Amino acid sequence: MSEEDRAPDGPDPEAVADLIAEPVDVDLDAAGAAVEADIDDLSSIEAERDQYLADLQRLAADFDNYRKRVMRDKAEEVARAAEALVVKLFDVLDTFDLAAAHGEGFEQGHAKLLEVLEKEGLERIDPVGKPFDPAEHDAVAHEPAESDESPTVADVMRAGWRWKGRVLRPAMVKVRG
Repeated sequence: MSEEDRAPDGPDPEAVADLIAEPVDVDLDAAGAAVEADIDDLSSIEAERDQYLADLQRLAADFDNYRKRVMRDKAEEVARAAEALVVKLFDVLDTFDLAAAHGEGFEQGHAKLLEVLEKEGLERIDPVGKPFDPAEHDAVAHEPAESDESPTVADVMRAGWRWKGRVLRPAMVKVRG
């Protein structure tokens, strides 16, 4: 292989010497301006970051205030619903007062109270003769069946109550079978 075909091992020493000997023209004003521009960019980025942080803190405070307001509104709504029920029961109380003043029994007041509560969603669980359902009935007594039949409610010892489809108190029953 000839010397011309061989790859050089490094830079040409004469070319390097020429580069070192040449004066370098550096514009310090331009370099300083570039550094100041970088500092200005950094300052604007920091200001933008601070603005985002302030916005986030304000948003978090607004959300916390919203959550508290919703909880307060729900509590007020529940209180208003209870108040509305009490107002509807005034007629029942008046009926009881009139019955007591006239020496009458309380059957009218009882019927009026049930009427008002049933309109609001209360339902009596009175399962005599119906199949026993442990989700709605609490069996406290048992009597044997005359034939081989499925368990049925023979007697109700205490009425059960359902509020808008949900069992509040199961009926206390005697089961046959």
